[in-house]
Amino acid sequence: MSLLPIVQWPDPRLSTACAPVGADEDLGTLIDDMLETMYAAPGRGLAAPQVGVLKRMFVMDVDWKEGPRNPVVMINPEVMWRSDDTTPAEEACLSIPGLSTRITRPTKIRIRWQDADRAAQEQTFDGFAARCIQHEYDHLDGRVTFDHFSSEERRLLEAQYLSQNEATA
Repeated sequence: MSLLPIVQWPDPRLSTACAPVGADEDLGTLIDDMLETMYAAPGRGLAAPQVGVLKRMFVMDVDWKEGPRNPVVMINPEVMWRSDDTTPAEEACLSIPGLSTRITRPTKIRIRWQDADRAAQEQTFDGFAARCIQHEYDHLDGRVTFDHFSSEERRLLEAQYLSQNEATA
């Protein structure tokens, strides 16, 4: 296993919709490397485009910071349903380090995907897991946290992010 470099905004790969993973694609090494990278970052989710792979897959583990590791691999996920109930919460992104934004998302989500063994799965998630899935799913569609804001709010957030990165460069 090896750590992968995390793509940083404004890299255009983060704004590109990803292609489905083919049935015959071997993902074993990529999955292991993405999990190792996510834990080292330390994040709770990591989408393939964040490591430069424009494929519809992500890894997540919403439990590991408070308990044992419980990794989840989602290949070719499909959102089946989102609740009408929403809630705002702070979100950070490994590809936009040092900036947290408050984003309103549905509180529950039902998703269908293939796991690391390519077995079909379908489940409803709520709470932080639902938020994490929606955040990573956004990456597969070429969306980042900035895309949840009006043009003016986005411009201000981008400027804030760029100025803090210039100060640390």
